[in-house]
Amino acid sequence: FWPIGFNAEAYLRTFSSRLFVGALTISVLRAAVGTAMTMFITLMAAYALSKDERTLVGRNVYIWFMIFTMLFSGGLIPSYMLIVKLGLINRFWALILPTLASAYNIILMLNFFRSLPREMEEASLIDGAGHLATFFRIYLPLSLPAIATVSLFTIVFHWNSYFDGLIYIGDKNRLPLASVLQTIIVQQDFRIVGPEVMARLSQRTLKAAQIFIGAIPVLLVYPFLQRYFISGIVLGAVKQ
Repeated sequence: FWPIGFNAEAYLRTFSSRLFVGALTISVLRAAVGTAMTMFITLMAAYALSKDERTLVGRNVYIWFMIFTMLFSGGLIPSYMLIVKLGLINRFWALILPTLASAYNIILMLNFFRSLPREMEEASLIDGAGHLATFFRIYLPLSLPAIATVSLFTIVFHWNSYFDGLIYIGDKNRLPLASVLQTIIVQQDFRIVGPEVMARLSQRTLKAAQIFIGAIPVLLVYPFLQRYFISGIVLGAVKQ
């Protein structure tokens, strides 16, 4: 049960690498900034689209447009050309802006908003509150389960996303952690730790240490959102 010759050298060597620590920092910033901006856009769009056609003219057109983007995309080459034209290659924002709005998350949140009693919104509007006040004082407090669920989805997505880093980021010092781990585990590129470390440690030891370190942030976040997770999925998926 107890490991033979237990030592923490693999973890110490991993954290001594500037490339690994820098990638970890970039991933933390990406998850924090990306989740905050994505949730802001998701909640604003979902609240507006949760209204009927009389309140928001063209609502059905907007929803069908989002559903169309879930079925068909522009493709990898046009997306890369767009990022190049915008000057985002080797930039931090290339990891956030292309995935800023998720049609799936917006539809999930608008279904949750539509499941809330409409009488509360009508009472708020009668009392003189506008849509912003109604949104922040009524809808947000009642939507914590759904918000926690979508936030968890977004955090995990940003943390585990590696492909966009490989195609948009050419500088290895600006890669997120998932992209760095992909180069180590899949491509077997161990230049991140150096040849002198590889002479003392096995590849499996380094892989296990780096994978475990990469999983720690999500393991720390999930317990705080777990109690909202199941209830948020059920409540947001009932009414269409």
